Amino acid sequence: MIDFVEGTLVYLESEFVVVETGGIGYRLFSPNPYAFIQNQGMKLRFFTHHHVREDAMHLYGFATRDERDLYRKLLEVTGIGPKGALTIMGAATPEEIVRAVQQENVAYLTKFPGIGKKTAQRMILDLKDKLAGYTPSMVLPVDGVAAAAAHNAHSILTEALEALTALGYTDMEILKIKSELAAQAEAGADVERLIKLGLAQLMRG
Repeated sequence: MIDFVEGTLVYLESEFVVVETGGIGYRLFSPNPYAFIQNQGMKLRFFTHHHVREDAMHLYGFATRDERDLYRKLLEVTGIGPKGALTIMGAATPEEIVRAVQQENVAYLTKFPGIGKKTAQRMILDLKDKLAGYTPSMVLPVDGVAAAAAHNAHSILTEALEALTALGYTDMEILKIKSELAAQAEAGADVERLIKLGLAQLMRG
C-alpha cells in the first residue's frame, strides 16, 4: 500500500493534482487542488488513500496524515463513498467537520452536497466517539515562505466567507463558491477582493 507520494507538483485541475516522482506522474484526487496553486513546480508530499474497485484504481492525496485519517473515517459511514467523502473534505476544514460531528450539528452536516438528515445522523452515530480528542492539523507540507502564504490565504478566505455570511447569504449559497474563492485567495487576492468576487457570483445565482 502507498502511504505517501513525494515529488514535484507539475499540474492541477479542479479535482486532482499530478505529482511527478521517479519519472512517473501520479494523479491524486484532492479535496481542493487549488489550495496548491502557488506550489506548482515545488516538491510536496501527499499522504494517500488507495481505493480499488473492479473497473478502476484511484489514489486520493491529502496535505496531512490527519486529513487522510479523517477522510478514511468518513468512508466508514454507511452511505458515504470515496467521492462523497472527498466533497465533504473540500467543502469545510477538518476542524469544522469534527466540530459539527462532536456537537451533533445535523443542520450543518446536511449542508454538504449529498448529505441528507439520515446520513448526517449516521455520521454522528458512527464518528462521534472515534473523533473524541481529535485535533486535525491544517499545516501544509511545504517549506518556509510557502507555508506562511498558505496559512495566510486560509485566514483571508475565512474572513471573506464570514463577511458574506454577515451580509445575509446562506451557508449553502456560500458553499457553492467556496472552492473558487479559495483558489483566488491562494493566488494572492485580499479580503476585499474576495468579497467583491463572491458578491458578483452570488448575484449571478
